[in-house]
Amino acid sequence: MLHNPLHKTGRGTGAESTQTPGEGAIDTMAAASEQNVEFVRTGYGKNAVKVLVIRREGSRHSIIELKADVELTLKSRKDYLSGDNSDIIPTDTIKNTVHGLAKLKGVKTIEQFALDVCNHFLTSFNHVLRAKVYMEEAPWRRLEKNGVEHAHAFIFSPETCRFCDVEQNLNGVPVLHSGLKNMKVLKTTQSGFEGFLRDRFTTLQDTKDRCFCTSVYARWRYNKVQNVAFDSAWKCVRETVIERFAGPYDRGEFSPSVQKTLYETQVLVLDRVPEVDEIEIVMPNQHYFTIDMTKMGLANKDEVLLPLDNPSGNITGTVRRKQRAKL
Repeated sequence: MLHNPLHKTGRGTGAESTQTPGEGAIDTMAAASEQNVEFVRTGYGKNAVKVLVIRREGSRHSIIELKADVELTLKSRKDYLSGDNSDIIPTDTIKNTVHGLAKLKGVKTIEQFALDVCNHFLTSFNHVLRAKVYMEEAPWRRLEKNGVEHAHAFIFSPETCRFCDVEQNLNGVPVLHSGLKNMKVLKTTQSGFEGFLRDRFTTLQDTKDRCFCTSVYARWRYNKVQNVAFDSAWKCVRETVIERFAGPYDRGEFSPSVQKTLYETQVLVLDRVPEVDEIEIVMPNQHYFTIDMTKMGLANKDEVLLPLDNPSGNITGTVRRKQRAKL
C-alpha cells in the first residue's frame, strides 16, 4: 500500500491512516450501488461438452454423439457479491459429470439424457436452484447397401440437426423441448405469392410459380417427460415438415405463401403427436431469382437462377393446443 504522509486521522495526533486515497469513496459508492441494483438472473456452467457413446450388442454397434451446454443457478450469490467461491461446482466438474453420467446412465436419446443431467444436479446438491441443459446430436447414419445395414460403420449425414433443451427448477417439473434446425429444402415449382399489399415502395411482382427454398427451424414443447418415444416423435415431426413442404411425390402441392405452409405443418404435428402441446417453426424465405439474359441474346425461362443469401424473408409462428375451460 502506498504511504501518503498528508493523510492522517485525528487532529494533531500524528496518527496515520492505512487507507489509500479514494478507498473510502469507492467503498461508499459500492455500498450505494448495491442498494440500487438487484439480480435478475444468474447462472454459470460448461458449454460444448462433447461425448460419443458406443453401445455394443454382439457384433452390432450403435452410436450417439452429442454436444451439451449445462447451466446452473445457485441459491447463494456470494460468489458475485464477495468473491466467495465455496458454493461453486467447478465447470470442470460439470464437464466430468456429463461424461460420468453417459457411462452410468447410458444415452438412449438426447432428451432422456438431458433430463438425467438436470435431475443429477438438482438432487445431488441442495444449493442448486435451477438446471438448464441444451444438447445437439451429431447426425451419424448407419451405412447401408442394398437394404443391408453395416454392423459398425457410419456416415456423417448433416441433412438436419436434432437438438433439445430442458429447464428445471428445484422441486419443479422439467420443461422439455425438442427441435430440428438447418434442414434446407427446395422445390422448383408449386409455389406462388400474389395478392399482397402494395404501396409506393413495393416493386415485387405477383408470381404464380416460383422456387421455394427454406432452412427449417422447429422447436416443440412436450406435455410430459415420462413414457415418451422421443425418437419416434422427432422423426414424425421431421417427416411432417417434409410432407407439408413437398406434397405428394408424384405431383407436389401448391403453396400460396410460406405462412400457410408453416401453419398447416404445425396443425398436422399437433394432430399426429399428442405429447406435443406447442410448436414454433421458423422458415426463412431463401430467394432464387431468374437471371436476366436478354443482353446476351438468350431466353432464360426460369432455367438458370441466382441464389441470394441476403437479404431473406423470415416467416415464423408458434401455435399451441387450446386450453380446455375449467368447470
